[in-house]
Amino acid sequence: MIVSILTYKLPRRWTVEEAAAVFKSTAPKYLRMPGLVRKHYCLTEAGDRVEGIYLWKSKADAEACYTAQWKAMVTARYGAAPEILYAAVPVTVDNLREAIEVA
Repeated sequence: MIVSILTYKLPRRWTVEEAAAVFKSTAPKYLRMPGLVRKHYCLTEAGDRVEGIYLWKSKADAEACYTAQWKAMVTARYGAAPEILYAAVPVTVDNLREAIEVA
């Protein structure tokens, strides 16, 4: 598995309520997305950046999502293009299942 962390520097600060409204509007697009295990929407405490933290089965799955059309859509929505960081996930601690998963 891999994680991708997408960071957007907002042109103006958002409140938690503003962020939640935007996040709720896009969340249904990610349900049942091939290869996506989990997605977290985040707003920094300062309200100046939003982040998407995605857990994918593979980098190919992530790259299949992050098309030119998708990047144009999120850039328009957030007012900034995302910075994308990929990282391997060799071990996961899952407290909901009380399990440790090793890749």
